[in-house]
Amino acid sequence: MIRTMQRSGAALLLSVVALLAAPAHADSGWGLLNMPVGVTELSKKIYGLHMMIFWWCVAIGVFVFGWMIWAIVAFRKSRGAVADTAMVHSTKAEIIWTLIPVAILVVMTVPAARVLIDIEDARNTELTVKVTGYQWKWQYEYLGTGVGYYSTLGRESNAARELQSGIDPRTVPNYLLDVDQPLVVPAGTKVRLLITAQDVIHAWWVPDFGMKKDAIPGYVNEMWIKVDTDKTGRYRGQCAELCGRDHGFMPIVVDVMSKPDFEDWLTARKAAVKQAAATTAATPSIS
Repeated sequence: MIRTMQRSGAALLLSVVALLAAPAHADSGWGLLNMPVGVTELSKKIYGLHMMIFWWCVAIGVFVFGWMIWAIVAFRKSRGAVADTAMVHSTKAEIIWTLIPVAILVVMTVPAARVLIDIEDARNTELTVKVTGYQWKWQYEYLGTGVGYYSTLGRESNAARELQSGIDPRTVPNYLLDVDQPLVVPAGTKVRLLITAQDVIHAWWVPDFGMKKDAIPGYVNEMWIKVDTDKTGRYRGQCAELCGRDHGFMPIVVDVMSKPDFEDWLTARKAAVKQAAATTAATPSIS
């Protein structure tokens, strides 16, 4: 009976470990239990730190529970074990079980501190974008270029989410996760984001980037991203701070382009800004 329980417990533990360690890129199923590896330099470091701590915790759990189960089985009453009522003190044992956890914490702390330092190191950035949260949209300003625009919920999603719209949300691609104008950044480039808010607290979060920062009125938070050169594409996120009744309707979409494509896009945007300014200047004012 006890051996059967041991085998069942071991099988359950292995199943849990296998599920949690499932590939992070899985689109559905048990892979969603784990955090994604992501597509940025920082997200991979954060994932590596996460998995290192996870396996340390698994090892500690196996050791502690294994020892506990062994003690329960080996010293059970049916085998004639008798409880020792005398308190036995061992200074040596106390030193050992104090030093071992301290050593484990140090082993965990050193790589964690390195990742934290990397997260805050925004030096040598090649592009700076100011991100401002509003109820319920985002504003992106490419500092030093004159390019800026608002990013709001996509038209199809906005229509489907209306009460009694008659539109089945399941027929809308990327329902509540699409916008009219995404943030555009170049791959292989260290991009600094200066994040703030105009009204209430928001939070800018894209899971594949491995980072989340609060957008706080009157305060500027800083984060940086550097997407791998071969990871161009579209990535989606959401406001991660409850910011009002339409909190669920201000998604984040980021288009990651190659550097040449981004330069072409930025040049076209600059030209559009100049054209709009020239048109405004040429329009006679009504006095």
